[in-house]
Amino acid sequence: MEKRNVQRCSGTTRRRRWWGLRRRWRMLGLFEINQEHEFYSFTCLMKEGLHAALQTTIDTPGPDELSAEHYKSEQTQVHKDYEMQTFAGLVFSSLRYSLDINEEEYKRSLSSDCCYLQFTSNSKSKADFFLTNDKRFFLKTQNKQEVKFLLSNLMAYMDHLEKYPHSLLVRFLGLHSIQVPNETKVIIMKYTFKHSYKKKKKLFNSFLNLSQKYFIVMQSVFYPDERIDTRYDIKGCEVGRWTDPASTGSPVKILKDNNFEGKHIILDQKSSWLVDQVEIDTAFLRSLNVLDYSILLAHQPLHKDELDGKHSFSNLIVRTEKSMAQDSPTEEDHPTIPLLGGDSFRLASDTIDSGPDHVQDTGEHSGHSIHCQEINLPSVNSTDAELHEFHAHHRRLLPNFKNSVHVIDGPELRYFVGIVDIFTVYGLKKRLENLWKSLRFPGRAFSTVSPATYSQRFCRWVKDHTK
Repeated sequence: MEKRNVQRCSGTTRRRRWWGLRRRWRMLGLFEINQEHEFYSFTCLMKEGLHAALQTTIDTPGPDELSAEHYKSEQTQVHKDYEMQTFAGLVFSSLRYSLDINEEEYKRSLSSDCCYLQFTSNSKSKADFFLTNDKRFFLKTQNKQEVKFLLSNLMAYMDHLEKYPHSLLVRFLGLHSIQVPNETKVIIMKYTFKHSYKKKKKLFNSFLNLSQKYFIVMQSVFYPDERIDTRYDIKGCEVGRWTDPASTGSPVKILKDNNFEGKHIILDQKSSWLVDQVEIDTAFLRSLNVLDYSILLAHQPLHKDELDGKHSFSNLIVRTEKSMAQDSPTEEDHPTIPLLGGDSFRLASDTIDSGPDHVQDTGEHSGHSIHCQEINLPSVNSTDAELHEFHAHHRRLLPNFKNSVHVIDGPELRYFVGIVDIFTVYGLKKRLENLWKSLRFPGRAFSTVSPATYSQRFCRWVKDHTK
C-alpha cells in the first residue's frame, strides 16, 4: 500500500511538472503539436523522413573535400505514403560537423518521439515555424523561390562561413522537401472528420497544400532559452517597427526597433567585434542583393558562477580551443592555440571577455592570478602567422556553450545574437514597393530600400546601440 501511494504521488508530481512546462510554452507562443493539432500528420512525416535521411548520411562517409556536384545533389527516399527529398546533404553535414553537432544527437533531436512545438509570433511571415521538443533546432517552411535562392548561393554562403567561422548569420543545417501523392492526401484527410467544421476546413486546406512542402532546419539563435524573457527583431528602421507589449493576441512578444529605443547592447571591450562582424556579414548579404533581414536579439542575466567561471584558467583553455576549432572541421590534429602563446604576440582586447584583465588559477598552478597576456603553454607551437590568421578570420573567444556562435557575454548580461531572414531579393516587386513607400512615408525610414542603403542603416543602428 505504501509503495502504491509513493508511485501515485510520483505520477502526480510528473503530471504537474508536465502541465507547468506546457503552460510556460503557451506563454512563450509555443504549442505542442499533438494528435489534435492541424500539423500533427505533417510533422510526423517530417520526423520519419528526417530519421531515414540522416541515417543515410551517418552510414555514408563524407568526402575529404566538397565538389560542385555535392552542392547540386538531390537525394530522394521513397516511403510508404510520401517521398522525402534532401538537398545538398553532404554540404549541410559538413557544416554541422564544423559546429560540433553530433549527427546521432542531431537525428535524435529531429526524430524524437516527443512532439514538435509550433512557434507563433507577431511576425508577418506566412511561413510555418516549428521547434524540436528540446528547442535546439528550428524548422521553417519555405517556398520554392526561397529554396532556389539558397541553393544557388549555398557555395558563397559556405565560403563566407569558412572565412568568418564566428559569423552572426544563422546556420542552415539541412534543406528538405516532402511530397505527398494525391491518393495519400485523401487517406490523411479522413482524419479531419473527427473535428468541428471550422477545424475540419483548416485541416483540409493544410493538406490540400501538402503536395510538396519545402522546409529548412536551422540552429536556434535563442538556445537555451530558459532564462530569456524578452526578444527583439531589429531591422534598423522605424515604420511599422513597434509592438505593444500589453496588447492581446499572440502570447509571445517579439519586440521591435522602436521598443529598443533608450536601451543598449553593453559589451564593453567586445562591442567593436560585434559592430565589425555585422558590417562583414551585411557586406556579404549586400553582394547577394538581399534586404529585409533582421538581427534577432535577446539577453539574460549572468549568474555569479557564470561570471566567475568564464575567467578561470581551465575555462579559458577550453574556450580558446573551441574558438580555434570552429574553422577547421576536417583537421584531424588538435588545433593549436595562438592566443595562449609566448612573448611574440599579445591577446587583443576586443577578442576576450570583458571584466577583470586576469584569470584565476583553478588550483593546478600556484594560486596567483595569471595575466591573460602572460599565459604560456610549452606544448603549444604558436606563431605570429597563427595570430594573424585568427584576426584575419575575425574570430573571438567563444563561450563554452553549445550555441556559442550566437552567444556573446557582456559584463553582466549574456546576449543571444543572430542575423536571420536572408531570402528577400531586391527585384522588381521590391523596387515598386520602395517607390510606393517613398510616396506614402516621405522622409521616414522604412524597410524596403536598396540593399546598399539597407546594410548601411542596419550597421549604423547596431553601432549606435552598442556600448
